[in-house]
Amino acid sequence: MIRVVLVDDQALLRAGFRALIDAEDGLEVVGEAGDGRDAVEVVRRTRPDVVLMDIRMPRLDGLEATARITADADLGGTRIIILTTFELDEYVFEAIRQGASGFLVKDTEPVDLLAAIRAVADGDALLSPSVTRRLIGEFAQRSRAAAPTGRLDRLTDREREVVALVGEGLSNDEIATRLVLSPATAKTHVSRAMIKVGARDRAQLVVLAYETGLVRPGWAP
Repeated sequence: MIRVVLVDDQALLRAGFRALIDAEDGLEVVGEAGDGRDAVEVVRRTRPDVVLMDIRMPRLDGLEATARITADADLGGTRIIILTTFELDEYVFEAIRQGASGFLVKDTEPVDLLAAIRAVADGDALLSPSVTRRLIGEFAQRSRAAAPTGRLDRLTDREREVVALVGEGLSNDEIATRLVLSPATAKTHVSRAMIKVGARDRAQLVVLAYETGLVRPGWAP
């Protein structure tokens, strides 16, 4: 059973999501919160697999709530999906940098929302790769100069190559095709790279790829 917490200051939206999720086999809403402060408390109490997190909320916003949840070692198994009204919400990139596993727009089709919850719970953190790549590329262009590349020194040449392709938005199967590897080998390289650089999931590998200059905005797969 995949356990979900809903965080949004609109009770009507939470009710709609709850009805949708609870009606689906294998999914269960175990908690709700209307602001970031309550969200942190609910997540610590229920320890869900996935949190659907709004950004703009009273008392404590979703960005800070995400940072507190991902910094808690006891919540290492909890994944966060950011909910946003617009694809290029100015806060989404920072939320991913803080440890969120991906994002969805609030008017996402029900079938896609359910698929996203399952994907994140299964560890496939990067949702809608092409859209996520556009968003990160947009904000990487506005961000500070490239971050130090020291974390990349821990990677083999092949792992660097794989991280660059993750940064371009490629799936494991696409990476395998590009590098003439088996999908299992590509997945192993991704997993090892995540461990070596301390990335929580694929989304943070994408951020790392852009921040270190391994991939630059506008590059195409």
